[in-house]
Amino acid sequence: MDKPTTVDRRKFLGALGVTVGGTGLAGAGLVAGPQLVKAATEPAKGKIPDTPYRTGHMTFFTSPAAVLGEPSHKGHIMAAEEINAEGGLLGKRKIETITADEAAGTDANVKELRRMKLEGKIDLFTGVISSGNSPALAPVAEELGVLTMFTDGCTGFVFDVADPNPKYVFRITNIQSADGITAAIGTAQTWPNVRKIAHIHPDYSYGRNASEHFTLAIERLLPGTQVVSESWPKLGTTDFTAHITKIISSEPDLLYSSVWGGDYVAFYKQALRYGLFDKMKVATTLAMGVAPHAIGKDHPEGVLSGVHSNYYFTYPGGDRWPLNKVFVQRYYKRWNEYPNFQSEGAYVALYMLKTAIERANKLAGGWPEDEAIISQLEGLGMDTPSGYLYIRPDNHQGYKDAVTGFSKNLPDYPFASWDPDRVITIPIRNITAPANWPKPGKGHNESTAAADWIKKTWPKATG
Repeated sequence: MDKPTTVDRRKFLGALGVTVGGTGLAGAGLVAGPQLVKAATEPAKGKIPDTPYRTGHMTFFTSPAAVLGEPSHKGHIMAAEEINAEGGLLGKRKIETITADEAAGTDANVKELRRMKLEGKIDLFTGVISSGNSPALAPVAEELGVLTMFTDGCTGFVFDVADPNPKYVFRITNIQSADGITAAIGTAQTWPNVRKIAHIHPDYSYGRNASEHFTLAIERLLPGTQVVSESWPKLGTTDFTAHITKIISSEPDLLYSSVWGGDYVAFYKQALRYGLFDKMKVATTLAMGVAPHAIGKDHPEGVLSGVHSNYYFTYPGGDRWPLNKVFVQRYYKRWNEYPNFQSEGAYVALYMLKTAIERANKLAGGWPEDEAIISQLEGLGMDTPSGYLYIRPDNHQGYKDAVTGFSKNLPDYPFASWDPDRVITIPIRNITAPANWPKPGKGHNESTAAADWIKKTWPKATG
């Protein structure tokens, strides 16, 4: 795809590696990369202090976003409990966690990060949900020299602009541009006759980014589409009536939404009363991103129900991917509920840290300095419940194959979940800009490297 051309849509989707069904495996498109890492089994080398390893976990504990934030905390705590039950990091250092409510707002969150480091003496900062907060927190983490593993806050702006040369800051969730592109691919694969599209997105960076990347991709996958309606509710909106009636009156073939958390729950329940789901197809980036039990049995079937392109607890299936089966079982036993992608991400962050520390200890002995831990996080690849996760060394961004699915009411769960036969998997390398692609302001003025890459390399599709 060196030059934009015109190609057959089906062939183009095939070239992107899109698979539909329950037999794929998230992360399979990356296994040609670094070898999978196995957990250390031999005793730690050298003298290891027994002082606690202190982490600060920031997430939403209040507001409608808590249906994402609380599972993040639970995943973090469960990983810490498991590691501590084995003696702690390197068998000696127990993990202690202090928390902060991300709902306090960006300015307060920046102050809290400073307090956690300077007064709380944290060794690691982790968590963060909102793309409105991570760009402000990343430069502060670098300034403070605190090892940071964002489990969300997925905007490309963090490593493209706010922290373009990261040292201490890493992120393990898929990059935000993947959300809109995944939804566009799912739409083109499933509903190729869509032409009139309505949008509804939260009015801040995440919604704007999701709208932009979906539009860029859909214009190439389904040329001739047009936007017939746009709605931009504020984050935390509880009454979507005016937006719903506006959408219906525009008579779209498809509604595309990046409304998330408790906002999405409120939206879909109000939209049901107006028959919205009977009047149009619906594609989302985050319908199933909330704690699974927050979605009711009343959720309509057949909605393209995104999970931030990351993870849904029923996929990969247990018999094919035991890591996920065991994780879901342990999580359910600990919390009496099923995990979401935030649970899995926060859980994996501590295990990636543990792996990096063990590798650094093997090389030098004793407790490793942050620089040694960072050197082992860079380029680290490992099996996780969601599949294979790889940390790219050039930008400290985590990559795993993108997944989305379709809502269905199954007898196994008291809530709507994913149709096991309609899971869409896309190799992440095929929908993100390559490592050497210029960042915004360095050869182009697009909002993200991915946006520029799509414009310059994706062909127009026909058929």
